Amino acid sequence: MTRPPIKRRRSWLEKFSAAFRGLWYGIVGQSSFAVHFAVAITVILVAALFRVQETEWCILILSITVVMTAELFNSALEWLAPAITEEYNRYIETALNVASAAVLVASIGSAVIGVIVFGPRLVDLLAYLLG
Repeated sequence: MTRPPIKRRRSWLEKFSAAFRGLWYGIVGQSSFAVHFAVAITVILVAALFRVQETEWCILILSITVVMTAELFNSALEWLAPAITEEYNRYIETALNVASAAVLVASIGSAVIGVIVFGPRLVDLLAYLLG
């Protein structure tokens, strides 16, 4: 068995640089991430407008983070799959589908949290506006 070559340790600056490069690829390289990013900004603005409580902020930020993380993992697999093979492979297809499902589950959970946090406030706002 061949041993992999010994790599030098990367500096913290190199690690963070690589991480931010990956984030950039996620934002500009995947349209789904851009949509999630736009929704996250909207949620943050609405939360500020409604002056949500500290605990609600934590839950909303955690939800956003979970969705973004799932989307980044999904994007990583989408970038990796064609590097492995350009030919159809049912295992790769299944892996991509499972990764997409992870994003879906995270998004649905976050949407439910959004309804729980913002729903009563929106109902109150609507009642106020209507009369």
